[in-house]
Amino acid sequence: MGTKQELKQKICEAINRRKAQIERVGDHIMAHPETGFKEFETAKLVSNTMEEFGISHEAGLAITGIKGVLKGKAPGPTVALIGELDSLVVSDHPMADADTGAAHACGHNAQIAGLMGAMMGMVDSRAAEALAGTVVFFAVPAEEYVEVEYRLGLVKEKRLGFLGGKPELVRLGCFDDIDMALMIHTHSDPEMRKVAVAPSCNGCVVKVIRFLGRAAHAGGAPHKGINALNAAHVAIAAIHAQREMFRDRDAIRVHPIITKGGDIVNVVPAEVRMETYVRGKTNEAILEANQKVDRALRAGAMALGAKVEIETLPGYMPMRNDPALQEVFKTNSELLFGVDEYCEVGHRTGSTDMGDLSHIMPAVHPYMAGASGPGHSAEWHISDKEMGYVAPAKSLALTAVDLLYGKAEKAKAILKDHQPAMTKAEYVRFQNRVFQREVFDGETGEREVG
Repeated sequence: MGTKQELKQKICEAINRRKAQIERVGDHIMAHPETGFKEFETAKLVSNTMEEFGISHEAGLAITGIKGVLKGKAPGPTVALIGELDSLVVSDHPMADADTGAAHACGHNAQIAGLMGAMMGMVDSRAAEALAGTVVFFAVPAEEYVEVEYRLGLVKEKRLGFLGGKPELVRLGCFDDIDMALMIHTHSDPEMRKVAVAPSCNGCVVKVIRFLGRAAHAGGAPHKGINALNAAHVAIAAIHAQREMFRDRDAIRVHPIITKGGDIVNVVPAEVRMETYVRGKTNEAILEANQKVDRALRAGAMALGAKVEIETLPGYMPMRNDPALQEVFKTNSELLFGVDEYCEVGHRTGSTDMGDLSHIMPAVHPYMAGASGPGHSAEWHISDKEMGYVAPAKSLALTAVDLLYGKAEKAKAILKDHQPAMTKAEYVRFQNRVFQREVFDGETGEREVG
């Protein structure tokens, strides 16, 4: 089989030969965006590609997830290489789905292209013959926490337990046989180098809010109504009033939207719906900020004499990259791109459900270039397919080789030193405790919590 360096060279050559196929995967997904737990066409593409390369896999995990397995020549740890199947909703994106508004404005199409490319390179080079352990190619659903009411409906129908892809896969036991996980997220930041790693990023809880007032003629008898929209406005103002009391070190982000503002213009709004995230750097900071948001929502209801229903849902854990796993990734990044193209950046205030995995196993969630335009915007696109699609394939595959080559000494050392923040059971209990539904009557002050 040769040396480890010779194997890495073979993998890179194999991926180069597959470049056109890898790019077709990424481009096809870009042109056929699907939001979370609806990624049926994307999942079928992944499944068909795994079949083509002889990878045994399970489909339909957490509705659309695909888990492929490549076993090494000897027993050892299991390393998951991850890509995310889902898109956002950015209806004015030039490649948005005309019916749903779905669009890949964050790079998940590149993640799947890179994941499939890593698989192609490892299969073509027969890398498994030199590895002790297992590589899992895991295409996971629903990282973008969007269409919250739809997902909440799936929970109420008992088709889901949690509302994010990786949390649900953890709950179902699909990560029970996995020891560590890594994935690569595309970035479009011109101020960052080709490869960047942050030590951490925000977690969040998610809230669905419904203000209930009383309809009345908006012109003839508004005094007979209770304006739910005004109650929502007061609540949003009260949330804004809290901001100076959020500690900078907690990196709190609260960004509510109104998803329904009333029915028709000449009727006092009787029902208004809102959604928001409450993000923060630690679970403790998130829960503290969440209490302040709840107070603000009650204040809006009390000011107008309306009712407010507050549904608090488990979101994502703060990301905590494993330093030793990060170092293995860094070594391969510098091998591929040079020392000057790797950088470390500060805490990130977005959220990802890789944070959930990072609480129960060693995980790393770095960023690689290849895109242009602000993330989550109509301008976002893959501008460099070599960097966006092909380079992540090499980086994922080479990192897996370093971890499992020979007797998997590197992976075993990382596992020996890693201290998880939670066991799986503790994680599931924590997330289940976040679920809460409250009804507050602003006129009577009565509060029901369930």
